[in-house]
Amino acid sequence: MLEATVYILRCADGSYYTGLTKQPIESRVWEHNEGIYEGFTKRRRPVTLVFTETYDRMLDAIAREKQIKGWSRAKKEALIALDYKALPALSRNRQEQAVSTAPSPFPHAELVEASGKVPAYSDTQHASRVDPSTGSG
Repeated sequence: MLEATVYILRCADGSYYTGLTKQPIESRVWEHNEGIYEGFTKRRRPVTLVFTETYDRMLDAIAREKQIKGWSRAKKEALIALDYKALPALSRNRQEQAVSTAPSPFPHAELVEASGKVPAYSDTQHASRVDPSTGSG
């Protein structure tokens, strides 16, 4: 079974980076901290892993990464804190400022935003908050 992990890093300057990997998350974070690739995090090291979600289907992971990248800082911080109840209100605040909002490609998030309730996780999705002081969930 192929797993893909969507992750959020907190950069040294306080910004967040959302990414996706098929390799073990520890290896990917190491690559970010070593500056192996050019990009956003290379100039913002060191980075700390603060959130992961693991998916069995790559298409679900790609959709979730894209969705999170479009979120406000406040909404990302609610997700990092696993405060799913706060997500609908943060969506409404952002939508009031936007002229138009495209529908989400990620069905679980739409359920949360529409109902205000957190749906039960399927067997293809697993989320965890990562404690930066210990590096574990």
